[in-house]
Amino acid sequence: HAIKMAALANMNAVTLGSRVAGRNVAARSSSVAARPARATVVVRAAATTERKFNFSAGPACLPLDVLEEMKEDLVNYKGTGMSVMEMSHRGKDFMKIASEAEADFRELVGIPDNYKVLFLQGGASSQFAAIPMNLAPEGGVADFIVTGAWGKKALEEAGKYMDTNVVATSKASNFSTIPPVSEWKLTPGAKFVHICSNETIGGVEFKDIPDTGDVPLVADMSSNYLSKPIDVKRYGVIYGGVQKNIGPAGMAIVIVRDDLIGKTNPNCPTMFDYQLMADNESMYNTPPCYTMYASGLVFKKLLKMGGLEAVEKLNQAKAKLLYDAIDGSDGYYVSPVQPEYRSLMNVPFTLSGGEDLEKKFLKEADALGLESLKGHRSVGGARASIYNAMPVEGVQTLVDFMAEFKAKN
Repeated sequence: HAIKMAALANMNAVTLGSRVAGRNVAARSSSVAARPARATVVVRAAATTERKFNFSAGPACLPLDVLEEMKEDLVNYKGTGMSVMEMSHRGKDFMKIASEAEADFRELVGIPDNYKVLFLQGGASSQFAAIPMNLAPEGGVADFIVTGAWGKKALEEAGKYMDTNVVATSKASNFSTIPPVSEWKLTPGAKFVHICSNETIGGVEFKDIPDTGDVPLVADMSSNYLSKPIDVKRYGVIYGGVQKNIGPAGMAIVIVRDDLIGKTNPNCPTMFDYQLMADNESMYNTPPCYTMYASGLVFKKLLKMGGLEAVEKLNQAKAKLLYDAIDGSDGYYVSPVQPEYRSLMNVPFTLSGGEDLEKKFLKEADALGLESLKGHRSVGGARASIYNAMPVEGVQTLVDFMAEFKAKN
């Protein structure tokens, strides 16, 4: 009887015209403005065995079909009698996985032959130190454009190993924009220029690649990696953690031009030496094997989807759906980011009704299976991370909930 009552209670909880994941949403709306003032949405709950729509900034949602393949092969990978987690990283089975992962990644991104691809442990934050140790072995000056929290952290870490210069920052606007390139004061002879192409917390994204001349451009792409085409030859180094838009946590992927490696700071830790890692095909020691495997499955999926051009179109459609809902709410929901720099991946917003209303919004969203919408602790409000693996239906379900919440509150 207790089990039956619990099941009935669960079925009576609220979910927007669907049962959160993999369902047709009954109430469709392209924007909150399109909703009648007293809109009523048919709701019912997700059973506990069903998947949520996960809007977490990272670790983030993964494609369901990729997860299903990982599940199928978890105990016995492709008839090898072993899990990928059990394989020797130097055995033929895993070597094939690793080789295919790099080949597919190169094809997907269009990486020229004069660039190395490194699969490294430590995430993007380790690269904050590795980059100055490899690109500026004798010190010198590096220029930083600081457009949010992650750019600031990269600046501070690099400052331990070399001189740094903040050539532009949007701190005065609470990181809601990107300073125009015309205002940048680049340092002649700088070792590199660093940007964070998409700030996960603030939700600002570079829409154009800045021209830094002969000075290598270095970009942290952690939260928009593989979300759109990348013109690799415009960069000296591209790096990013995989846990947001590619695979499970535990790895960074670095793309580095050949001429920028081979000279390291004498005190550079072995594991941060790009040349050494390239010479050993990212296997100087045991690499993050399972993350490499999972990432490789994602590369194959994105290639089958039509590549990064197709991925970008889908991401643009999802972002438009959500931003239209915010902008069409007559000020009920507010985006703090200047429109031309709004991220396609991370969408922060606030409720004009104040903090108590935001708490109610987040509580009700969580009850519906709309997971991890709370904004970063440093900025508050709400934030929806809508990475590649977030289906359109997930964004639509969020938009429907926003409309219903506005109508009732």
